[in-house]
Amino acid sequence: MNKTATFTGILGTLLCLYLSASPAQAQATRTWVSGVGDDANPCSRTAPCKTFAGAISKTATGGYINCLDPAGYGAVTITKSITIQCDEELGHVLVSGTNGIIVNVPAGSNVTLRGLTLEGINGAGLNGISFIGNGTLHVQEVVINGFSQNGINFAPSGAGTAVLEVSNETLIFGSIGSGILVAPGSGAAAQVSINGANLTSNTHGLFVTGANGGAGVSVRDTVSARNTSDGFQATNGGFITIDKSTAVLNQGVGVHAASGGNILIGNSTVSGNTTGVSFAGATMQSYKNNQIGNNGSDGTPIPAFPAGLQ
Repeated sequence: MNKTATFTGILGTLLCLYLSASPAQAQATRTWVSGVGDDANPCSRTAPCKTFAGAISKTATGGYINCLDPAGYGAVTITKSITIQCDEELGHVLVSGTNGIIVNVPAGSNVTLRGLTLEGINGAGLNGISFIGNGTLHVQEVVINGFSQNGINFAPSGAGTAVLEVSNETLIFGSIGSGILVAPGSGAAAQVSINGANLTSNTHGLFVTGANGGAGVSVRDTVSARNTSDGFQATNGGFITIDKSTAVLNQGVGVHAASGGNILIGNSTVSGNTTGVSFAGATMQSYKNNQIGNNGSDGTPIPAFPAGLQ
């Protein structure tokens, strides 16, 4: 009897361990969401979840969440490497009084957001995407509209360098703050690449500050237009290189290096702004191949980039 009881006890313990481990084992490398799904489902293609938040807990680190149809999938907080990919069936995130997507991942993590529309309902959302961790974030073919703070708030924290890449015709408009704000926390560093984006009708198109940490941004083939303040601004040690880009019809300065900011510009157009360029108390250099004209004031001519450094 004692041996039988002992065997039964061991079997029960092993069964409990197996059951407790099964949720982690059940995580899939690819999951699915649908407007007619249910978060109680396993998030498979034939039994999809209803929200990104429901799917992410059932998706393995480094896995993919895909959209089966163009529906609203709710706000989500991302804490691990993952791809949310809805480029074939557009995935919507509609929020009010909160952030659309929070990315708070450790160093070495990779997050990709592709084919999404993020909207602050009646302008009442906070940030479209709020990055407050470390690692790398890729934003591709994303539309962000109507947030009371920023379209993308890139504010990495902790030691090391966080990376943001915005590309593939991403459109950000209607932000009360900046289309893209780059503002690393104390001791953090930010490396940002913006290629093929449109930053329209925000307060600032792109605002980069190095007040607390290092902030370097590369901008290429990007339009910053009709913003109520500046098209591109670098301040407090923030650094921007601008190539083959356009700052037009901004109510402030098209390209603005302010209070210790640093900007290098080439092959770009600055036109129709209240002020074309400004760099009082800061540094701005030009490759002397820009088109700067037809602004309310074109501003002070930009010094040439030193020939010896080209």
